[in-house]
Amino acid sequence: MTALCIAQDDAADKLLSSNPLALVLGMLLDQQIAMETAFRGPAKLQERLGHLDAAKIAAMDEEAFAKVMATPPAVHRFPGSMGARVQALCQVISREYGNDASRLWSSAATGQELLARVKALPGFGEQKARIFVALLGKQLNVTPTGWREAAGAYGEDGSTRSVADVHDPASLSAVRAFKQEAKRTPKAEG
Repeated sequence: MTALCIAQDDAADKLLSSNPLALVLGMLLDQQIAMETAFRGPAKLQERLGHLDAAKIAAMDEEAFAKVMATPPAVHRFPGSMGARVQALCQVISREYGNDASRLWSSAATGQELLARVKALPGFGEQKARIFVALLGKQLNVTPTGWREAAGAYGEDGSTRSVADVHDPASLSAVRAFKQEAKRTPKAEG
């Protein structure tokens, strides 16, 4: 088992390393909150629910699940909208992948197929999908043919662009610095 160090919390990172749904949910939650807070979210959910089962989460009452998300410390700063996305993602995992999130990537024949599957998930746009493909390839050795091309710049060796490049506190700092610099640099007009 690969030991991830994204949440910067031993218990949360152990869950991310051992539970594919936790990893997908952490990536989903990585929006408008600190990266490590997002990736601690699945551990909070498991603690509060007593499980991390996609079918059970998908079947929960939406208001009840939003309350679980909002319980201090909140899983996400937008517990209602992100709770709905978590449930929508869990519906897809339950229905299309037999309630096994690892099937999302274990049966993908190519990097492009993997990217397309990830992009089809609720809450995953182009950039987030490419980052997740890079995370799978770089840290979990999920390397179907063409995965680096599918991941784009996020798949480059030695980069510090995203969560795919976080292995320890120092690399988290490097990724954070890269993101801050990217925000300061004006985008080229084209």
